[in-house]
Amino acid sequence: MIVMLFITSTVNATVDAEETPTIFGDVTISPQFSPDPLTVRGMSGGSISGSQVGGRSETATGPCTGFVDETPDHTLALTSKFDYLKLQVQSPEDTTIIIKGPGGTWCNDDFDGKNAGIIGEWLPGNYEVWVGSYQKDKYLPYTLQITEVK
Repeated sequence: MIVMLFITSTVNATVDAEETPTIFGDVTISPQFSPDPLTVRGMSGGSISGSQVGGRSETATGPCTGFVDETPDHTLALTSKFDYLKLQVQSPEDTTIIIKGPGGTWCNDDFDGKNAGIIGEWLPGNYEVWVGSYQKDKYLPYTLQITEVK
């Protein structure tokens, strides 16, 4: 009976771990990935201006604002082209996002309310993702959702 309880506890712990999003996780996906949306967590913010990391003050997808860490919060590896992919930050306070990868740099603020996000067509390759806060050195919890669903 003790062995049976031990096995049950191990199985439950494994299921719980799979359901909890990774903190500062790196992601590799292919089209029709599962689960969709895929979620990773982190802490936004840092001491470096978004325009410095983005290399400009504005991109076609929005302004490069806020403050981020020197190193990216996440690396997103796409194994092939995506005709549509959306990355959206969800946080209790205003956040920004900067993405650098094949084809350029994209920034955004206030994609959906105060939550930053980027949608569009994505080339295969590695993308660096920074999530920023508006106050220097203010760190806020967030989740980053990645989805193919329009």
